[in-house]
Amino acid sequence: MTTQKSKKASRGRTPSGQPNPIDIHVGNRIRLRRNVLGWSQEKMAEMLGLTFQQLQKYERGNNRVSASRLWDIGNILNVPIGFFFEDMDKSVSSQSPRTFSMPASDTDTLYLHEDTPEIELDPMKKQETLELVNSYYKINNRKAAHLLLELAITMSKSNFSQKTQDEEDDEDE
Repeated sequence: MTTQKSKKASRGRTPSGQPNPIDIHVGNRIRLRRNVLGWSQEKMAEMLGLTFQQLQKYERGNNRVSASRLWDIGNILNVPIGFFFEDMDKSVSSQSPRTFSMPASDTDTLYLHEDTPEIELDPMKKQETLELVNSYYKINNRKAAHLLLELAITMSKSNFSQKTQDEEDDEDE
């Protein structure tokens, strides 16, 4: 019976017993979105029918978030499930629980598409977009906000790179 208990206790955790980095990443993304919305842990936990302590454990990665709970969290936070996995380092994504039970030689075949460039995600689903929009609407001076928008649009249409500008500056000297 003790072997079953220790197996259960280690499921999803690293061999050292620490929370899995993927669970920590997902928890950080939950906290990030909750903070962007300006919600307290208590408010969000109430919306999910949880205690704030349980939400806190999810956000820290101490407790794993089930698929059905992640679905609920995504709906409440108004983000797709993929949002919780965005911006994950390869060093984190390579620590899936299944890699801990495989011989090192077998883990090389798990990630067959490492050389494939990452697919660009919809920019409207990226966290930096959410933060930018949230910050933009917090600007009380709407004229200044509009000027900031025009600046961003102008900069996005610019065809020169910083490297090109630096090279031009070096030639002038």
